[in-house]
Amino acid sequence: MFDDLPEDLPRLETLRVWHTLWLARIDAKIAAVRQRQAETEHGRRRRPEPPDWTVELGIGAGRPPVQVHAGDCHMAGKRRRPVDRDEARRLLADGMRPCTHCRPDTQLDIPGLPRGTTQASRHRPLPQGHQRHEHSPARSSHRRP
Repeated sequence: MFDDLPEDLPRLETLRVWHTLWLARIDAKIAAVRQRQAETEHGRRRRPEPPDWTVELGIGAGRPPVQVHAGDCHMAGKRRRPVDRDEARRLLADGMRPCTHCRPDTQLDIPGLPRGTTQASRHRPLPQGHQRHEHSPARSSHRRP
């Protein structure tokens, strides 16, 4: 078949040892990958379902609630706790800010908050003497020198 192997016994035995070592390395790697895949699958099966709703908590003493999120929202911070549907509705109705990405106020259909408008998106009153400026298309295309 292949005739590129050496003719002498010492070199053939060296090649056999070398290939045996490589096969052992390959077998160990295969076993490690199979073990990792089994652990990943086991973890995936045992992972608890995300909560339906969460409250993002602030920093500091008492860690006050800051924002309501859907349970699977990717924008919820690390400091959060699960809440049930009733508590999420109560917090939003009491004026807690809803997440602008997952829109829990829309999902929960909170009465008193018009659909599409959240308390977080309403304009705050401006300090006395300030005015809101609307950007016109002509002004937005103008560049300063």
